[in-house]
Amino acid sequence: MPQLTKPVFSPGELARNAQPVISDDDLRLRPWVATDATVIEEAFKDPSIIQWHGRTLNTAEARAWVLHWEGRWENESGAGWAITHRGEVVGQISLRRVDLSAGSGELSYWALPSARGHGFASKALSALTVWAFVTAGFHRLELSHSVDNPASCAVARKCGYRYEGTRRQHALHIDGWHDMHLHARLSSDVA
Repeated sequence: MPQLTKPVFSPGELARNAQPVISDDDLRLRPWVATDATVIEEAFKDPSIIQWHGRTLNTAEARAWVLHWEGRWENESGAGWAITHRGEVVGQISLRRVDLSAGSGELSYWALPSARGHGFASKALSALTVWAFVTAGFHRLELSHSVDNPASCAVARKCGYRYEGTRRQHALHIDGWHDMHLHARLSSDVA
């Protein structure tokens, strides 16, 4: 069937350039590198990260997780960045799903326990949002989080991601089904 609308991104449009490094003051978002696997392995021992992501990772799995992001960028299905502060990894942010035709993406983020409370997730989300809308040309970005995760809700709201509703029992976490808030931002939204 012929598509009657023009896609926001043509295939290959994002991946023809290297995945960017995004800087915002003292925060830097950079693509993951193999040596980050030890940080990821430790991160997935944290009870909060386990709770909201429903997994733990051993050394080999952490290495595979870090390395899989390069392929995701190349096939334009997603992108992951290490959030760094003064050269140290303090968290992660990613475009988990990308729809090239619609120019949309789904975001996720977390901060390491030692980095929480410093605004790193908000700064990273703001920086990635600017890149996605202004530089890359996305139309819509969204994120979701458990209704039991007020910290993630605060980050979304602080960065101009409007609450659009609650998806009932949308995600299975280790303690059962969770209702999930959906937040989104459009390229045309004013912060």
